[in-house]
Amino acid sequence: MPVLLPTSRSHRRAQGADAAVETLTDHAVVIAGGGPTGLMLAAELALADVDVAVVERRADQTIVETRAGGLHARSIEILDQRGVADRFLREGKIVQLAGFAWTRLDISDLPTRHPYGLAMRQNHIERILADWATELAVPFYRNREVTGLAQDETGVEVTLSGVERLRARYLVGCDGGRSAVRKISGIEFPGSDPTLSNLMAEVEMSETPQLGLRHDALGFHGLSKTENGRVLAVLTEATLARTGEPTLSDLSEALVTVYGTDFGVENPVWISRFTDAARLAASYRKGRVLLAGDAAHIHHPVGGQGLNLGVQDAVNLGWKLAQVVKGRSPDSLLDSYHAERHPVAARVLNNTMAQIALLRRGDDSLKAARDVVSELLAMEEPRQRFGAMMSGLDIAYDLGEGHKLLGRRMPDLDLTVDGRQQNLFTLLHGARGILLNFDKHDEIDAAPWRDRIDVVNASYGGPWELPVIGRVAAPGAVLVRPDGHVAWVGDESPHGLEEALTRWFGPAAA
Repeated sequence: MPVLLPTSRSHRRAQGADAAVETLTDHAVVIAGGGPTGLMLAAELALADVDVAVVERRADQTIVETRAGGLHARSIEILDQRGVADRFLREGKIVQLAGFAWTRLDISDLPTRHPYGLAMRQNHIERILADWATELAVPFYRNREVTGLAQDETGVEVTLSGVERLRARYLVGCDGGRSAVRKISGIEFPGSDPTLSNLMAEVEMSETPQLGLRHDALGFHGLSKTENGRVLAVLTEATLARTGEPTLSDLSEALVTVYGTDFGVENPVWISRFTDAARLAASYRKGRVLLAGDAAHIHHPVGGQGLNLGVQDAVNLGWKLAQVVKGRSPDSLLDSYHAERHPVAARVLNNTMAQIALLRRGDDSLKAARDVVSELLAMEEPRQRFGAMMSGLDIAYDLGEGHKLLGRRMPDLDLTVDGRQQNLFTLLHGARGILLNFDKHDEIDAAPWRDRIDVVNASYGGPWELPVIGRVAAPGAVLVRPDGHVAWVGDESPHGLEEALTRWFGPAAA
């Protein structure tokens, strides 16, 4: 991808001692990090016509190593809400991706248009997201990193590696587990230190490897063929003593320890090391600085939830930040980002640590625990519950008491609108809120918010069904936020609608 030159309404060279420093201003939002989370957030803000720019250390989206390996069902739904899911479905492989501690969880019977996962490497995911962001005219500051920041009452001054400074109203750190934005802004990152270390590598082997998964006294290991014919190796190391960049010698030693041979390992394309350290930012926000993705939470990749968690962070934050930047909602709306997403990440860290505990090779009691959990997950209700959890389909934000839909993802209903069949998710393509009116057409008045939401009169005759909780009573009207979560449910009257509209979309227009 070509480097996009940054554009700005103010582009000047400072005078005096700082003559070598260029000052670029007037971005409403600067995103540090152009991985999946940063790209998704950039697209969300661009859809809302917010002036957003991405700072990325790489010259393009190239990733040499294999990172995340797929999209879970809720992430596919989110992409479908924006009308871009087909771009990913065309290139990925539909599979039953959800699992818990190596026990596969078939979610094909869950009520969603996408009851599956998508096997797809992160490099492909990033490429498609970056192409979408480019179509939306998002500028990139490439070959640069955030090295400093300073907040004041009106914005953040961001210092980049090199000679540039940016001025933004808000800065979002999407710059990974070692986030410079998090560290510089002083946000604490509490959690647990690593208890195991894994190597992952893409290599060639002169001897025939023993493909498949293995579980032994050290931990879990696996060898598999990649799409280009090389071998993807995942190994638990015998010690935590080694840190830093791993070498071919480290990989060879780990292979010999597990398999008794290194299979003639050679020509590594890449080698990486990761641990089971689990950390969660104490706050997702400090003034005008926010965190999303791995900058806010890290954990072992078992279960494949990390990338998906970050993409979902971005979609929760994007429309709220757009509302604030445009002056439609007060700055306090951003506090709901932490309130909603922090518990979701805490739950992911918890289930990840539980999986690692079960996967350790211990005494007979631990093996018995694994067998019991595996048997439990073969039962219908536990399988569905854990499948919904691992795929993100059961996420429910605490929006108070009320209808079972409140705070949950809105199902993608087959609606009839103006006599035509239309999937509900198509109404969310523009990243705007929707007030869906199913019967009380004359009693609903949302005219003062028409610049922020769409009011749609629709009909739907099928059952309303959600993962885990099953069928729910059909409401008369529903307010759906741009992230696809239900903000208000109306039955007998529009009571509470004005309050919900004000809470999520700001005061009524004059």
